[in-house]
Amino acid sequence: QHYVEKPSTFVSEIINCGIYLFTPAIFQHIGEVFQRNQQELVLEENSNGWQRAEVIRLEQDVFTALAGSGKLYVYKTDSFWSQIKSAGSAIYASRLYLNQYSKSHPERLAQNKPGGPTIRGNVYIHPTASIDSTAVLGPNVSIGEGVTVGAGVRVRESIVLHGASLHDHTCVLNTIVGWDSTIGRWARVEGTPSDPNPNDPYAKIDSETLFRDGRLTPSITILGCSVTIPAEVVILNSIVLPHKELSRSYKNQIIL
Repeated sequence: QHYVEKPSTFVSEIINCGIYLFTPAIFQHIGEVFQRNQQELVLEENSNGWQRAEVIRLEQDVFTALAGSGKLYVYKTDSFWSQIKSAGSAIYASRLYLNQYSKSHPERLAQNKPGGPTIRGNVYIHPTASIDSTAVLGPNVSIGEGVTVGAGVRVRESIVLHGASLHDHTCVLNTIVGWDSTIGRWARVEGTPSDPNPNDPYAKIDSETLFRDGRLTPSITILGCSVTIPAEVVILNSIVLPHKELSRSYKNQIIL
C-alpha cells in the first residue's frame, strides 16, 4: 500500500531486499515515468540552461507509484539476509548459505571420508569435481562443476567456479577463482576478508569504494574467467580481469 526508499524517519521494520520479479507490464510503467520526466524540465543551478530529467530510479520513481495502485506485492521472509554491495561480500554470503545448509540440508555438504580430502567446517563440492585425497578444504569453501584440485592444495574461505584447475600444492585463501581459470603448482592466491565485526550487532560489510587515498582498498582476490596463474607466484589483494595470462607475482593491483 505504501513504499518508501531509504526513509529519514521510521516507517516499518520490514526492509526491501532480494530479487525483483516483474511481468512485461513493468515497461509500460517505466515508459510512463520516462514521459513524465521528459515533460518536467529541471533547472540546474550550475548550468546555463534547461536539462531534461532522463534518469529513472526504479525504487523511488516506479515502486512508489505501483504500491499506491495495488500492483506491488512482497514476499515476507524471516530468513537471514546480507548485503552484497562489495566483492568481498560474496565470500561472506557463501558462508551464510553453507551454514544454513549445515542446519537444513547437511547432505549437501562434504564430509570426511576414507580416501577423500580433508574437510574442515562447511564445504560444498560439486559431484563432478575431482579432488585429490591430500587436499585440505574449508572452512567456507564452494567447489563448482568440473573443478580439478591437485595434491596438497589448501583452499579456505573461497569460491572456485566451474572448470577451474588448482594444480598441486597451491594455496587459495579469501579468493574467488573464475570459470576455467588455472593456478599453477606452488602458487599462492590470497585476499583480505572484509567481514562485518562479529562483536557489533549492527555491523555491516565494508562497502568502501575500490580505491582509497589513491590506492586499491585491500579486499578479496578475484580471478576472472580463463585466467592463468603461473607456478610459484603470489597474487595478493588483486583483481585480474578475464582471459589474462600472468607471468609474475602481483600485489594490490587491478590487472587489466
